[in-house]
Amino acid sequence: MTRQDRDHDTDTDTGKDTGKDTGKDTGKAGSVGTGSGQAYDAAPYLPDRGGLAALRRAAADCHGCPLYENATRTVFGSGPASARVVLVGEQPGDQEDRQGEPFVGPAGHMLRKALEEAGLDVAEAYLTNAVKHFKFTSAGPGKRRIHKAPSLREMTACRPWLTAELHVVGPEVVVALGATAGKALFGPAFRVTKDRGALIPLSPPGPGGRGGGAGGSPAGGPTADGFPAGREDTVYGLATIHPSAVLRADDRAAVYAGLVSDLRVAADALRTGPGSRRGR
Repeated sequence: MTRQDRDHDTDTDTGKDTGKDTGKDTGKAGSVGTGSGQAYDAAPYLPDRGGLAALRRAAADCHGCPLYENATRTVFGSGPASARVVLVGEQPGDQEDRQGEPFVGPAGHMLRKALEEAGLDVAEAYLTNAVKHFKFTSAGPGKRRIHKAPSLREMTACRPWLTAELHVVGPEVVVALGATAGKALFGPAFRVTKDRGALIPLSPPGPGGRGGGAGGSPAGGPTADGFPAGREDTVYGLATIHPSAVLRADDRAAVYAGLVSDLRVAADALRTGPGSRRGR
């Protein structure tokens, strides 16, 4: 991979898990401004009703944080509403921002290859990101747009979109790709390096085997995790590295093998879980 390809790598996750978030953006040319006086919350932009199409239309006008100011467009999730598995990345990259679809750049191609090898059909998966706008800085000749990791504040502001997607799709397994996605799903203290490759209940069964989720929810509404209350089976989360980590690795073959191994855990869970025995 050339230096230019590395600079344009998509959905990059730094792999650094400092747990720190200054909440500051430089405001330099090509980067995100401070958004002075702006509330960081996408919730007011969510539609009152509707499925994925309604969410996608509403997200196109989201100004829930300052990231929209410099991004070309909102990059919403893509895939069938009946998907049994949802894969969550960090944020759109340069190519995603230009094309308006998630995982269409080098990291996306790597992910699709790994999914196929793990036995997961990408056409039957829902792909999305924890943050829906491309955050970047501009540097060098031609002002290349270089990925900049979203802050915890920006990720939290965008969380209502991910929650709504999970509620509509109602998957059995949610795969977090990288540190940012892991924090979005499991909380800010989560460390991918510590718990990757393990199935973690996201919506523990309540009385009578029904999913109660964290904090419960009104009847028929989503739980705090985003999943519909009253579903019969537990929803599992699984964390692994972001596919961009494979592109940056010195020992690419070994890192890629680890990604495929983690994804096979998700594939096995789908083959043996409740959804394997019921119609969708």
